[in-house]
Amino acid sequence: MAHRKNYKFTNKRHTGKSVMSTVFGVISLVSLIVVVYLAYAAGGVAPVNYGITGVLVTIFAIVGIILAALALNDRETYRFFGWLGVLLNGLSLAGISLVLYIGANL
Repeated sequence: MAHRKNYKFTNKRHTGKSVMSTVFGVISLVSLIVVVYLAYAAGGVAPVNYGITGVLVTIFAIVGIILAALALNDRETYRFFGWLGVLLNGLSLAGISLVLYIGANL
């Protein structure tokens, strides 16, 4: 029995919005992890710069989720980077929310 070769021709592509969303997610998640580690290593004493980084992480994560949502609405594109952006930015928002929750209750 001969092996049948299947080719799939498509015009789908990765959008710039979805890739940028993933990049924002990586940047915000790595920044949050680094800032939390540095604050922990300093004994919980964090300078103002760490707080500014937390605000920037929040802004990047919100913009990343918006970009991912816009990219996922387009039907003629691949969705991998869009969903990855949603996941990474959601983890960043959950992380900063956890930091704020723990900071408010200690």
